[in-house]
Amino acid sequence: MRLVITVVVVLAAFAGGAHAESGTLQDVGAAFAGLPSLTIYTAREIVTLDPSRPTARAVAVQGDRILAVGSLDELKTAVGKQPYAVDQTFANQVIVPGLIAQHDHPFLTALTMMSEIIAIEDWVLPSGTIPAAKNREEYRRRLKAAEAKLRDPNEVLVTWGYHQAFHGKLTRADLDTISTTRPIIVWHRSCHEFIVNTRALQAYGVDEAFIASMTKSARAQSNLKEGHFWEQGLFGVAPRFLPAVATPDRFRRGLEFMVAYYHANGVTLGCEPGGILSKKIQDGVNAVLSAPSNPFRFYFIPDGKSLLAAYPHDTIAETVKVLNWGAGMTAMMPKQIKLFADGAIYSLAMQVREPYLDGHEGAWLMDPDVFAKAFRLYWDAGYQIHIHVNGDRGIDMVLDNLELNMRRNPRYDHRTVVIHFAVSGRDQVERIKRLGAIVSGNPYYVTALADKYSEFGLGPERADHMVRMGDVERAGISFSYHSDMPMAPGQPLFLMHCGVNRVTMSGRVAGKDQRVSRQGALRAVTLDAAYSLGMEKEVGSIVPGKLANFTILGDNPVTCDATRIKDIPVWGTVHEGRVLPVKRPGQTRTGLGPARDNESLAASILAAHEDHGEHTGGGCVCMLNRLFGMAFASTYNAGSTR
Repeated sequence: MRLVITVVVVLAAFAGGAHAESGTLQDVGAAFAGLPSLTIYTAREIVTLDPSRPTARAVAVQGDRILAVGSLDELKTAVGKQPYAVDQTFANQVIVPGLIAQHDHPFLTALTMMSEIIAIEDWVLPSGTIPAAKNREEYRRRLKAAEAKLRDPNEVLVTWGYHQAFHGKLTRADLDTISTTRPIIVWHRSCHEFIVNTRALQAYGVDEAFIASMTKSARAQSNLKEGHFWEQGLFGVAPRFLPAVATPDRFRRGLEFMVAYYHANGVTLGCEPGGILSKKIQDGVNAVLSAPSNPFRFYFIPDGKSLLAAYPHDTIAETVKVLNWGAGMTAMMPKQIKLFADGAIYSLAMQVREPYLDGHEGAWLMDPDVFAKAFRLYWDAGYQIHIHVNGDRGIDMVLDNLELNMRRNPRYDHRTVVIHFAVSGRDQVERIKRLGAIVSGNPYYVTALADKYSEFGLGPERADHMVRMGDVERAGISFSYHSDMPMAPGQPLFLMHCGVNRVTMSGRVAGKDQRVSRQGALRAVTLDAAYSLGMEKEVGSIVPGKLANFTILGDNPVTCDATRIKDIPVWGTVHEGRVLPVKRPGQTRTGLGPARDNESLAASILAAHEDHGEHTGGGCVCMLNRLFGMAFASTYNAGSTR
């Protein structure tokens, strides 16, 4: 009733002002008639995430804002004589706050999803489901079939999703048995490795002389005999292979796919922390994602590692300059920055306290002294710092820096975000709480990797307790979920499902005590995701004054059978007051803005190497974003058509 009273007071103010001026009932009526029309949406249930009124049956929207929430009768009473319409489109649906893709990568999503996907998991796409290749035999069979279906004998086969723990070792010789005439590029599930056949090496000029020209670290992580290039080796050969991987057509189609995919999964807002640091590449992304008809806004957080490396003496001033890189439905986040600690989980390059089962070493993406310098610089400038960190040793380094700077220069409500949070200890959860940090975890790690990593890399205890969000929730720490797309499917309901159930690929529950509540999981892809981005006053819950961002579902993820959360149908979304039903396969393409032709899209990212993008420091997916962009631009600068 509190919300209804608020609306009545607002309307009374309109009427009171008119009456004071004219003193006639006719003028009061005219004032009401001049008010904008409202729309009251009814639903089977509305999950508000507002503690004062957790559920409702109707929500009033004026323009792009929520005006009031309650029952239909309450809202009719509150509206009074103001023009309104009751819309029952969602009468049999459940409305939840608009789902948020808190941390994803448009550039890599575009390229991987336009590859031949042969991955360790099913990929449920708007065009249909691409099933997993679960073992060596399935993978080889699918790879042969993918090659056989290409009609052009010169077309390059680019495939993404291979992982040796699932599919067995793969070498140049293995790929040569599939084709000695067609270039084949196998892009690892981690996006950190290439395996290629002999024809690809020949076609793209990667030979002993080229390998000898690379840096020492790149040579050490290259195996020409096996056609295998990983980490720094991948970065060494990428400029040669990426003309095949990153074509303008694949990039454009991939970004348009991303728009349809995210909308089909109920996303109303997305963010990429630490992504593309090139104005020209950003323009290429904007060409598709900035259209005013797009069904969601997408935000970007700059990469502090690259900015520090490029501009050691005026880092903050240069960081501010990137804020004008957005356009329309894209924007750069002010006073937020991304830093990097240790390596990727899919590559088992995390820095861990206890050794890996095979004794190999993890990697730092920023040397600890460089990380400390960057953290202090951005901390003192008042930035919210988002930090990629996967291993418990990496988390120790991050928290040591946070504690040092809190003691040196105390800041409150700093919301330092611990991102990914793969391997951690209970003691670190307590320390995160004490230091006022928050967590953005990827619950899919457990689903996809706990079984294999129990045997390979981590062992059962560490593998089963990856992403220990149960402890985080019990500690009262704000936590969000992200997919890091394409590192996990960009489906917020699926992330909820993973966090609530923690069921692995074999069907067992891993780390039962680390399951989270369904309310907590919903907040992790709505209100707490908004909080992690500093946007909780605008989005994340259904309360008066916030943007009218809703996701329309076929069931309530908080009360349905927990094992069916991932299967809840998405009707569509309401984005800033616009009603946007999901377009199913076969329907006319609408709402994505005009398609860009390949030449104009390529032109928008030419000469990226002249921008910040030439500085390829950074980590994980973000490094690849920039490197791919440079190679892409260089390819078209040179007039290559390969």
